[in-house]
Order: sequence, then structure tokens, then C-alpha cells
Amino acid sequence: MKAYGLKKCSTCQNALAFLADKKVKVEFTDHKETPPTKEQVAKWSKALGGWEKLINRAGYTWRGLPKSDTENLTEARAVALAVKNPSLIRRPLIEHGDGSITVGFSAKVKELF
Repeated sequence: MKAYGLKKCSTCQNALAFLADKKVKVEFTDHKETPPTKEQVAKWSKALGGWEKLINRAGYTWRGLPKSDTENLTEARAVALAVKNPSLIRRPLIEHGDGSITVGFSAKVKELF
């Protein structure tokens, strides 16, 4: 299983601790150290059903972007924006062994483990 996010993100830290307690082996990639590629972001977006589920529109990064970057987003523009600003991607993003993708670490996601 692979997880992506930011080392300093408290939700990522909580998720990794939870998974360690459950003895789930996870390969974690920090977006700051290894930014995602356009291909990865496009794949994640498609797996989640669209960019709206991938991008965190409530965070500081989103609010700090100019309106010209965030208005009238298409799938391609949203993917490019997430590649340029990986902290926009909801965290943690988890690639499960079956190929499915989840974002965030809600009770619903915890139930998968």
C-alpha cells in the first residue's frame, strides 16, 4: 500500500500511526520531497471520480491562489494546478492494494482496515 501527503500534516501523522498499530505496511511519500507527476495526479483524479474529490478547496493553499487559477476549472486545469501546488491534494491519499484510491482519513476509510 502507498500513501501520499505531507510529513508535517497531522492527519497524515494520525493515519500512519493508526496503520502502524494495525500492522499495515505503508510506503509513504511526502509531496514536498517527491512531488507527484501529472500522470499520477490524473490517475488519482480519475479513480476518485473527478478533481472535485481530489482537491482540498477549504485549505490555506486554495484560498491563497488567485481567482484566475481557481475559477472555471476543467479536469486538465485542476490536474495541472495540483501538480504545481501538491498541498492542494487531500491528505492522506492512499493507493490500496486492490487499485482503489481514498483521500482523507475519516471513520469510513478507517473501516477499510
